[in-house]
Amino acid sequence: MGGTGTFVMMGVMQLTKFAHACVRFETSEGRVVIDPGAFSGEDPLIDADAVLITHLHFDHIQPDVLRDLRRKRPDLAIYGPPSLAEPLGDLEFTAVRHGDVVEAAGLSFAVVGEEHAVIHASIPVIENVGYLVDGIFHPGDALTVPEAPVSTLLAPVSAPWLKLGEAADFINEVAPALVHPIHDVLLSDIGTNVTDSILGGLIGSEYVRLGIGENVTL
Repeated sequence: MGGTGTFVMMGVMQLTKFAHACVRFETSEGRVVIDPGAFSGEDPLIDADAVLITHLHFDHIQPDVLRDLRRKRPDLAIYGPPSLAEPLGDLEFTAVRHGDVVEAAGLSFAVVGEEHAVIHASIPVIENVGYLVDGIFHPGDALTVPEAPVSTLLAPVSAPWLKLGEAADFINEVAPALVHPIHDVLLSDIGTNVTDSILGGLIGSEYVRLGIGENVTL
């Protein structure tokens, strides 16, 4: 079921897609946002109870926005790899690593992965963690295949570190029933259509693009 409503019934989880790599999970117990970066704006963070960050790149984290939000909401929980200490400075957060579990909004997010995908041999590889909740996997900027089954994959489809064929191979290796593309702000309208068309023909999963602000009930 799609739409932009915010009412969530008991026992139901709602997933909302925002620009680029940002998504929000909402239950009757709260809201959890993953990767509200520079292209995502501040709307995803409205009434957020927890923020999960995959890595320190600007398109996945806005330190100043989080700092301002923490002043307004001292109880806001922030999670991410230890390297977030660099951009966050004195802003407190909980460092997480592969194998950890984050409990937020009545949900359990398994932390999966350790490293960002290679951009270029001359660029150091940084930390990157993905988050798996109720079979839904957000890998951040990596092609990490979880050991646990994935029913819905939030798959990066456009990045300086990614070829379309690699995206297809990653999706097929994870083998989810459903794919929602993310990490796509660099694509033009034509590029989006071409990417969706090619990927849809290369993978064995159902491929459904969510519009910005569109939600699905899971």
